[in-house]
Amino acid sequence: MPMSILMQSVQSLFIEMRMNGHKLSTGTAFVVNAPQGPVLITNRHNVTGRNNSTNELLSENGHIPDEIIIMHNKEGEFGVWISKSEPILNDYNPLWIEHPTLGTRADFVALKLTNLDGVKLYPYDLLPNENEIVVKPSDNISVIGFPFGLTGGGALGIWATGFMATEHDIDYGGLPTFLIDCRARQGQSGSAVIAHRNTGIMQGEDGRMFMRTGPTTKFLGIYSGRINKESDLGIVWKTSAIRELIETIV
Repeated sequence: MPMSILMQSVQSLFIEMRMNGHKLSTGTAFVVNAPQGPVLITNRHNVTGRNNSTNELLSENGHIPDEIIIMHNKEGEFGVWISKSEPILNDYNPLWIEHPTLGTRADFVALKLTNLDGVKLYPYDLLPNENEIVVKPSDNISVIGFPFGLTGGGALGIWATGFMATEHDIDYGGLPTFLIDCRARQGQSGSAVIAHRNTGIMQGEDGRMFMRTGPTTKFLGIYSGRINKESDLGIVWKTSAIRELIETIV
């Protein structure tokens, strides 16, 4: 990979939801490794075509998607992407997998990837790293996705940067979520939310300070949209909740 391109820019994947081959909407997803193999992680409302809180249809025509088109990175050709289709319904039955206890309340799902010929995967690692950085309210975070279906060149993700708005270790609204203050918009649903630092003195989870001479990244969770249309406060489902889902996939 060219040194000028950050890994996270290619880890976010552009997705398009379709019904009977017709485009309904666009969004964002990323890949993680489950015990049985790679899975796609995105928002539940992307695959259901419904508002996850109200269950209202998102399409003005009342349509729901039956497949996702994924712009994967192409094997052996960095900077080239390959389009792959994955079904999300089988005879009207969902193929995605929901959180084992939160179920439909969690606005994120996993989809087993079955169409990977010629694809190069760059999965996120959900396990904590040694000397992982601490992220507190007012600290910078980034939402990497595709606002309004736009890309950062090719199918590279666009980095929208904002701030932590609530305490990361405290659950917001009684669910494993936290809030960020970021001007994220339609199309970024399903984006990876990270804290990325290029270099400098940082604080670790144990409270000790340490020096990084190169970039370090902490995966924080998956973005699922703003708390309402008038606010820039957005909801992020925590890494721990995604990990709970992944561990149940066999």
